[in-house]
Amino acid sequence: MYVCPECAHEWSPDAGSDDSGSGITDANGNLLQDGDTVTVIKGLKVKGSSSVVKVGTKVKNIRLVDGDHDIDCKISGIGAMKLKSEFVKKA
Repeated sequence: MYVCPECAHEWSPDAGSDDSGSGITDANGNLLQDGDTVTVIKGLKVKGSSSVVKVGTKVKNIRLVDGDHDIDCKISGIGAMKLKSEFVKKA
C-alpha cells in the first residue's frame, strides 16, 4: 500500500489503472480540464498551518497533474496547494 504524506490517504499500487483514460472528474462526475474554475465542497485543513480552506471557496485556473492529489492551484490568502478532485465541483 502507498500512503500520502500530506493526508495519510492509502491506496494500492494498481489502483491508478482503473482510470480507463476517462480523465479527472469532480465530485459530481463532471470532466475537469486545465484552466477550469472549481468550488471547494468540504472544509479542508491546511497541513502545517492553522488555516482552513472554507466550503464555497472558488479556485480559478486549476492545473491537472498525475497522482493522488490531482489538482495544482493557488488559493488567495493561502498560496499554492494540491487538492483532490473529490473535494471540488466545477463552477
